[in-house]
Amino acid sequence: MRRLILALSISLAIFPVSPSWAAGPIVRDGNTLELADATYRLDGIDAPAFDQICIDDHADSWACGVEARDQLVRLIGGRQVHCEDLGNDATYKKRHVGLCTVEGETVSLNQLLVRQGFALNLEPSAKGRFREDEAGAKDDRRGLWKGCFVAPQEFRGGRKDGGLLGGSCRADKDREIRGVLFPEDSAMPSGCSIKGKFAVRARVTGNVGIYHLQACRSYPAITKPDRWFCSEDDAQAAGFRKAYNCRATAHPRM
Repeated sequence: MRRLILALSISLAIFPVSPSWAAGPIVRDGNTLELADATYRLDGIDAPAFDQICIDDHADSWACGVEARDQLVRLIGGRQVHCEDLGNDATYKKRHVGLCTVEGETVSLNQLLVRQGFALNLEPSAKGRFREDEAGAKDDRRGLWKGCFVAPQEFRGGRKDGGLLGGSCRADKDREIRGVLFPEDSAMPSGCSIKGKFAVRARVTGNVGIYHLQACRSYPAITKPDRWFCSEDDAQAAGFRKAYNCRATAHPRM
């Protein structure tokens, strides 16, 4: 028996077991999903934050972050998913970076989201894996590209002077457009009650802002949050730290 176990161990080391597939992933946003015991950020792409607002091709405000999340859910369609684990996320160690594929598909979810216009290619060089997919989506005005938006990383950083993207941006409406993309009184997405405010003092701890839970004494005073988060994990991944006046016993469900 010992020899059998030893032989099996050696064979597994030489010939790794094929990747396993898992059903029922939890989609956090258009760029993040939970699979088994790990949370993956889709490698090489950048999708809108869940609370991000864009403008559609009819010049109306559009909850593009919610739509990007829903698009990822539709692409999975209840099928099993496998994520090739590429290591820990450099910006948030609790998450992993992954190249994720749906059972029965030859193209990764990462690439499909860029191809359909609901994520940007994060590798701008000529060798970028999804550069041609982004160019095709842009030319055909698919997804985000049909309207007007700012790059997700610009939105997450609160950079209101970032470049405007999309086929419906109008130079003569620049101020009005930015007012829509960065609303002073943004609506809370369903089920996402954590408030985030950009704060210079948060940079002392290497963060961009502070988040406030409903159990925090500061929560009622934050009447115009810059960001909304669905969980503390999402807030921390975005570079926000918890307000110091929150009760230690407050632990909202993830």
